This record gives sequence, C-alpha cells and structure tokens, in this order.
Amino acid sequence: MKTAILCSGQGSQYVGMLKDISEHFPTTLGKISLADELIGYKLSEICFDGPPDLLKETRNTQPALFLHSAVVYDLIKELLEVNAAAGHSVGEYAALYAAGVLSFVDAFKLVALRGKLMFEAGEKLPGTMFAVIGLEDEKVEAVCRELTESGNGNVVVAANFNCPSQVVVSGSAEYLRNNTAAFKQAGAKIVKELVVSGAFHSPLMKPAKEELEKAILATNFNTARIPVYSNVYAKPLTDSDELKNALIMQLESPVLWTQSIKKIYEDGINNFIEVGAGNVLQGLVKRIVSDSQISGFDKVSDITEKL
Repeated sequence: MKTAILCSGQGSQYVGMLKDISEHFPTTLGKISLADELIGYKLSEICFDGPPDLLKETRNTQPALFLHSAVVYDLIKELLEVNAAAGHSVGEYAALYAAGVLSFVDAFKLVALRGKLMFEAGEKLPGTMFAVIGLEDEKVEAVCRELTESGNGNVVVAANFNCPSQVVVSGSAEYLRNNTAAFKQAGAKIVKELVVSGAFHSPLMKPAKEELEKAILATNFNTARIPVYSNVYAKPLTDSDELKNALIMQLESPVLWTQSIKKIYEDGINNFIEVGAGNVLQGLVKRIVSDSQISGFDKVSDITEKL
C-alpha cells in the first residue's frame, strides 16, 4: 500500500500543540528552541499556553503549524515508507521539508515571513473569507465571477476547494460580507465567515506575494525525494524550479485540495496520513475519497499507539 503524508493548514492550530511531544520526546527541544531563536520570540510558549487570540494571529499560526508538522515528521520518518507529500496552503512548506526540498531553517524562515506578510497585507487591503457549504464548485465560481464583475474594484474569488460542496471564498471584507446572500440564492446551505486576518489566496495578497517571491527566489530548493502535489496545479512535482514557482504562485492562487487528493488517489496511493496539528485534513479526505485508509499523527499518543 502506497502512502502520502498530508501536512496541516491554517485552522488546525490549538493551544497546547507540541507541548506533550516536547515533554515526552526531549530530542525535539532542539528544533523547538531553534524556531524560537529564528523568529525572535517564544513561539513555543504561544503553542504550549496560548492565549488563543495570539495563536490565531496569522504571523504566529503559520510558523507554529510548520514547526508542529516538521517536529512530528522527524519523529516518525524512519518508521514509515512515504511515497508522496502534500500540504494545505501553509502546510505545503512542511511537505517540501519532508520531501527534502527545503531545509528546516530555510522553510521556517519562509513560513515566518509568509505569516508576517499575509498579516500585514490584511491590514493594508482588508479582506475576509467565507466557507460556502452545499453548493457545487462551478456554481461557487460563477457567483464569485458575477460579484467581482459588478464589484467596482472589489474582489471575490474561490480560494480553497476543500472537498466536494465545501469551498472557501476570499475577497474584499465589507463587500463580501454584504453580498453573501448571493451564494445562498444560488443554493448554498451554509455561508459562514472564518476567523482570518485577510483575503488569503486572492489578488488582495499581492503585496505579500511580491516580497515573499524575493525570499523564495533567494532560497535554495533541492529536487524532491518524493513527489509533492502542488496546491496550485494539483499534480506531482519534483523539479526544484517548478516547486519554487508553484510556491510563489500559491499566495494568490486557489488551493486545489479536492483535486490534489483525487490526483494522489488516481496515481495509486490510498493511504493518507496527516502529519501535524488536528485532524481537519483527515475529515476532508474522507469526503473526497471515502474508501481510503486515513490516519494522523499529532500528539504523543498517536505516535506511541500507532508505531
């Protein structure tokens, strides 16, 4: 049975993440301390003890999620035969680390910068995101096009294709909030605002993309040891330049998660293991390819019971 690891994305964070692992596996303290040093403050304390509002800030959430996935992966990597990797949005950086494309230090630096830039972009160009549930992907995209065309410069786009009939849309904050009824009128069952600091994976992230692109281009990328299924293309990549370009495009492009999981499955991989905080991706995979084997490694109990 072939295995793909999936690395957790924003929304999976929780207060207490990594705490039991750091206590049970002292060898992890080196990377955790290094992360604190690289970012310039005690990110570990925010992971361990919160407060929740501080952990929810994008500039903290993203490096925290990467650190969690990287530390857990290092604990289990010798015990698994992994054939592919993918990560949801910021999780793609952890997937690239697992595939040997990026070193821990380089990946962490990029993620910390990404979180900071996205947080700042949200302050410059106020945006928000809504989960649209119960409406076909094509209809969500059609509503987004209509709203953007009549928006007088305001933007609404499909940002995350998470699973069938669950799409997250992203756009200009006030305009999107005032027009959510358009999705209900098209047939959506639920339209719910997410707790985010900006319109991620939309053109409103352009200020963040420009600076992040410079950092990515200046960073060494290796050829991947295993294919990494790109958010942008929903296909496997191993070439360092292709992976670099996909990561640059990712900030303004939609996360093709449904399409990526389907492609991994079509390529003969039906064992999916989420590596990192929470179990959000496991739930999405169940809705996309229900006959797959699905599990996750998050806490100490997951590692000691499953390996």
